[in-house]
Amino acid sequence: MKNTSKDSISSMNRRSFLKTSSGIALVIGATGLLPQLISCKRPEELASILEKHLVTAWVQLSEDGTVTIYNPAAEMGQGSMTSLPMIFAEEMDADWEKVEVIFSPQDPSIYGSDGWGPNRRIQLSAGSRVTKGYYTMLRKAGAQARQLLMENVARHWEVPKEELTTQSGKVYHNASGRSIGYGEIVDFLKIPEVLPAVEESQLKDPSQFRFIGKNQPRYDIPSKVDGSAQFAIDVRLPEMVYGVLERGKLHGAKPVLTNESEILNMPGIIKVVPFDYAIGVVAERLEQALEAKKKLSINWSESVASGYRSQDAYEKYGKKADEKTEGRVVVATGNFAKARQQAAKTYTVDFKNDYVYHAQMEPLNAVVQVSEDGQSAEVWVGSQQGFTPKMGVPGKLGIDPENIKINLMYLGGGFGRRSMTDFVEECAILAREMAPRPVKLIWTREDDLTYGAYRPLSLQRVLATTDKSGNLTGFSHLIVGDGDNLLASGIRNEFYSIPNQHAEIRIVSEGIRLKHWRAVGHGPNKYAVECTIDEIAHDQGVDPVDFRRKLMAASPRALATLDKAASMCNWGEPLPGDRARGVAFLERSGTLSTGICEISLDRTTGKIRVHHWWSANDAGVVIHPDNVKAQLEGGIIMGMSSVLKEQLTIKDGKVQQTNFDNYHLLRMEDVPESIETAIIDSNGHPQGVGESGTPLVAPAIANAFLALTGKRLRHLPFTPERVLRALEV
Repeated sequence: MKNTSKDSISSMNRRSFLKTSSGIALVIGATGLLPQLISCKRPEELASILEKHLVTAWVQLSEDGTVTIYNPAAEMGQGSMTSLPMIFAEEMDADWEKVEVIFSPQDPSIYGSDGWGPNRRIQLSAGSRVTKGYYTMLRKAGAQARQLLMENVARHWEVPKEELTTQSGKVYHNASGRSIGYGEIVDFLKIPEVLPAVEESQLKDPSQFRFIGKNQPRYDIPSKVDGSAQFAIDVRLPEMVYGVLERGKLHGAKPVLTNESEILNMPGIIKVVPFDYAIGVVAERLEQALEAKKKLSINWSESVASGYRSQDAYEKYGKKADEKTEGRVVVATGNFAKARQQAAKTYTVDFKNDYVYHAQMEPLNAVVQVSEDGQSAEVWVGSQQGFTPKMGVPGKLGIDPENIKINLMYLGGGFGRRSMTDFVEECAILAREMAPRPVKLIWTREDDLTYGAYRPLSLQRVLATTDKSGNLTGFSHLIVGDGDNLLASGIRNEFYSIPNQHAEIRIVSEGIRLKHWRAVGHGPNKYAVECTIDEIAHDQGVDPVDFRRKLMAASPRALATLDKAASMCNWGEPLPGDRARGVAFLERSGTLSTGICEISLDRTTGKIRVHHWWSANDAGVVIHPDNVKAQLEGGIIMGMSSVLKEQLTIKDGKVQQTNFDNYHLLRMEDVPESIETAIIDSNGHPQGVGESGTPLVAPAIANAFLALTGKRLRHLPFTPERVLRALEV
């Protein structure tokens, strides 16, 4: 695979974005074609060049055989820059050594993926939906490109297309012994107004796959290793200025600046820009903007969040859970009320979950340049894209989306935070004030911690019922918190045979900014579900793996992950007296996963140590096995960090943590000695893996703690102080 990421990414301003009469968006990359375009003067000549090089909206061919594939998704380390082109190249029968990859235009009508609702296609890299959402679309597009090349060769050689075959970037006619490289076809390539139709039945049989399911070098790794990879924070443009915002610490408070003239007289300060919730400062240099930010004198109003104390909220949430008025019902199967009446035993358990911060590595930033006449704009940003086309910029600037060019860059971590476009929109507003000078906006770590958007704080109340034989007959799951749909995912237990289930959400709004965090509601919800199952098994003296085997009897794929994980760690083997293991199962984004951890405990300090981790995962068709394992391992490590270390608290409406000195992350010394992941390929369709590892961690650790001590951990995160208190109960 050819890797020219330095040229193709750092040269964003050298690309031309064009529209054809049919409305298909096409990217012309810096691959040898661009100089011809620059020297081309006549429209008919331009049309001829385009017709030769552009095969479909997804791929561009060059005479030297280079195949440039457009990646529609963000690349934040999850490998989309490799796995998605692999899918396309598989059906196109491309020569992988000649493949280059660049980001596609931000045009959801063409490059958006399915699965976001009826008749809704968006470009958004979130919810572990990238590979899952683009799999069939890219296979069909690749097959369509292959069919188009074969049709051109059949016409050129005057042979039936049915007599042609393809392999590794060549078309073959076995009857005559002829072959031709894809690049050679460019000389006589003609693209019809209607491209060849491709049905799923015409796609390759999996037994013929040359790329899918095989490991390939990651496209983005070389440039990230040698430092040439370009993130938005690396962008430098002529005449660029810098913007920062002071948003305060009280979410929703409105500012009144009292020393604007003093700020404007500071060195390098160009402009002060007021927002409803912040004061913006633009300066010639970033250091000057940050220095002015420190000097801002602002009177802040009260807000909905005024006086809110997060650790006191659980008492209020408990009272909300006690109310007889029902909330929004999410699950209602069987008759839980009847199951409760007839139960031999009922278990009632409350679980608490503090706010969690995304802690992405690269600070939020964007660069926006608005034209002097205010009728067009260009954006450079590392983003998970968004729910609206062009990341909300058209609405903020009042510019037609067609006149806004988005240059998507690599991004240093997202985890849901960069699916928000607030930082892009803020930059656009500053750029409008500074037009035509480009503006780079940077959020400091303190900005993002204190005025970020977090995984919600919530209370989970679980009621479970068993019959005289110890069978789980009913399960009620009540969630109290803010964020509505942010709380709902992972609340269904469709892979456990529990005849009577009920789940509902009751909303309490505190005025705190919230957002999807890796795996969304699965973290707190599966923590509650899986810990309750272990508590029941522990109470009844049943092995927790055996207890789950019985619940999974009607779900063979789920059971296979449980059995595999148990066999990987030799579940049931004797352990040293200071060690214990815990198990958890979940489904996230279609992937079924069982995780098992082995822990020890320092009973003096309250520190939990995870020594080993095993997980088995059924993710359907696996495109890139090494990358899947990398995502699973990364998710597990992130889960351990959030479960053992990360705590965000709010007092008087203000976030107390400001940086990584008091918002603690997992250190290298706390990483397990081993992480083993097994992938069960069940064919069918790829499922999402980016988030499936993270939610397993909390219940697995808590269940291991229960096995080791007989005590329960019911409040995330499991800080040493909370562990010591649990031991005293």
